Amino acid sequence: MEKQIKSFLEFLKIEKKMSANTLQSYERDVLQFERYLDANKLNYAKLKQEDIKEYMEHLQDIGKKSSSISRSLASIRSFYQYELRNKKIKNNPTENVQAPKVEKHAPSILSSQEIELLLNQPKDIDLKGTRDKAMLEFAYATGMRVTEIISLNIDDVNLENATVVCKTATKQRTIPLGSLSLKALKEYIEEARPVIVKNDSEKALFVNVNGRRLTRQGFWKIIKYYKEQAHITKDITPHVLRHSFATHLLQNGADLKSIQTMLGHSDISSTQIYMQFQDDSIKNIYRKAHPRA
Repeated sequence: MEKQIKSFLEFLKIEKKMSANTLQSYERDVLQFERYLDANKLNYAKLKQEDIKEYMEHLQDIGKKSSSISRSLASIRSFYQYELRNKKIKNNPTENVQAPKVEKHAPSILSSQEIELLLNQPKDIDLKGTRDKAMLEFAYATGMRVTEIISLNIDDVNLENATVVCKTATKQRTIPLGSLSLKALKEYIEEARPVIVKNDSEKALFVNVNGRRLTRQGFWKIIKYYKEQAHITKDITPHVLRHSFATHLLQNGADLKSIQTMLGHSDISSTQIYMQFQDDSIKNIYRKAHPRA
């Protein structure tokens, strides 16, 4: 991708005659995108719309403003249009991907009842069902990003302490596991995973039916399958489980700083978006308890 980016930037400078400042912005956006792809072992030529949308969510997660995300999408879209014109790729994954509006929209979440319905769909009667149940329970219990979950190794989980260590390129965080998630994960690790994994050198926590590390696309397909089994009409992605995790914690009394730590947000302003979902019961408690309410 490095060669393609260099060619693209030369095109902008020579053919489009862009100013130095504008060219710098394009270069910064495209190089940041390249680093993300490298970190997640993704091929820029094989991405789909869902991948671009997830990158937009990643930028939001790390505290980027909507205006910056919109500009980044425009830069990436220009890069893909250039590659398409030069027949380097067959499809443009940025096509029809909408830029975020300047104001922050409420993230899509599931109700507690919908979460219960979704998580009850996988049945631990076979290897795949045991894995899927552990994976969905884990995603909701930790609020981790899909790329973080599929990057986990078996050694990152401590069943005795009921914790998981999430490592990124620059930092790591420890997240507790709830009792239901721990139970499902223990059953998967002890009973299903050893049978699925064909190669003892495989370190991935979650593996596909061939015993290799699960991909992001595989994760998405599993969630989509159980959403349809549960007859839930809302669009459910791995990120919706992350949003639901944070919202339900806040609604049940968790403090914003702790949620920020568990989500891995660098800026608490990214976490504050969940404040709008505080339910009426919290407001009622405030009105009854505060002397000047």
